[in-house]
Amino acid sequence: MPSRTIADHGPIRFGYHGSSTLVRSLIRDAGFDDTGFLLREYDVIDPFRALRAGELDVMSVKFRVDEPDLAVSPVLAHDARAAVVAAGHPLAGRESVSIEELADYEAFDRPGRMPAYVWDEVVPPRTPSGRPIRRSHQVSTIAEMMRLVAGSTAVHISLASLAEVAPPQVAVVPIHDLPSAPVAVAWRRAEPLPERVRAFVEGVRRGDGER
Repeated sequence: MPSRTIADHGPIRFGYHGSSTLVRSLIRDAGFDDTGFLLREYDVIDPFRALRAGELDVMSVKFRVDEPDLAVSPVLAHDARAAVVAAGHPLAGRESVSIEELADYEAFDRPGRMPAYVWDEVVPPRTPSGRPIRRSHQVSTIAEMMRLVAGSTAVHISLASLAEVAPPQVAVVPIHDLPSAPVAVAWRRAEPLPERVRAFVEGVRRGDGER
């Protein structure tokens, strides 16, 4: 399918967190030219603020998002689960790890205004066998999390796409017994969308990029 460009009143402001490569892939898979988009990383401590304030037109979302004022596209991709650990961590050299093993180490608590129901999917309160996961640490940025992990035995139960932004001091190890996170696009439900945004939203709503 030829890529479509976005030319109406400037680029679409697209919020993302973590991997920009994944977002560009979503755009291209939906049949659009990613040069028509302005990518802006949103703040994980209040993830929907910029979209609700009109500072973003759309944003990528992972896991299940159930916010009454936001519309969400069909699932467009999946992001595999992974643990972020220090390069010298006992688990760092493994091909993959189990969520049960990760319960041996301190993990991260919900940042800021991140909805609790979303964080429970990111970092489950318990393993499938019932072991509690100690959600002890709290940070507000990826860089802060990476620094804490690099200097401790803490683990961040997260997503494989973080390997794109991981420094050499940390390792990103696949988690083989957690399901991948669904990835979708969200936008404000009640407000009329500019033509350029509506064209993109209609594309992702149809699931043009679903895989």
